[in-house]
Amino acid sequence: MKVSMRVDYGIRVLVDLAQAEGVSQTSEIAHRQGIPEPYLDQILTILRKAGFIASKRGPQGGHVLARDPSQVSVAEVMAALGNPPSLRCLEQPSDCVQATLCVQRDVWRQIDEATQKLLAAISIGEMAHQQERRHEGGMYYI
Repeated sequence: MKVSMRVDYGIRVLVDLAQAEGVSQTSEIAHRQGIPEPYLDQILTILRKAGFIASKRGPQGGHVLARDPSQVSVAEVMAALGNPPSLRCLEQPSDCVQATLCVQRDVWRQIDEATQKLLAAISIGEMAHQQERRHEGGMYYI
C-alpha cells in the first residue's frame, strides 16, 4: 500500500496533538515532527475542516484535538486527507479486459477488505499510547 506524504504527516500531527498537554502552536508541531511549516498549515486546514482538530487564533492560540483520539480511526484520517487505501483494479474494473475472469482480483479484494478493516480498527489514541510506551522504554547503553 502506498501512503502519501500528506497522510503520513497528518497522522503524525494527530498523534502529536493526542500526546500534547494543552494547545500546540504550528511552529512547535512543525519542529517536533520535522514537517515544513507551510505544508503543515495546509494539512492543519484539512484536519480542521474534517473536524479532527480545533484551532484558536492569537498569541495563546494553536491547535488541539476536537475529538477523543480513541474515536478517530486511521481509515477516517486517510479518507479525509484524500488517500483512502484502495486497489485500482477494484475501483475501476472496466480498465481491465480480464476483470470478470481474473482470479487475482479475488485475492486483491480480500487484501483490500483486510486492510480497510485493520485501518478502521486502529485509532490515533492507540498510536499515541504506543508512541509513549516506546519513549518510556528508552535506550540503555553499557
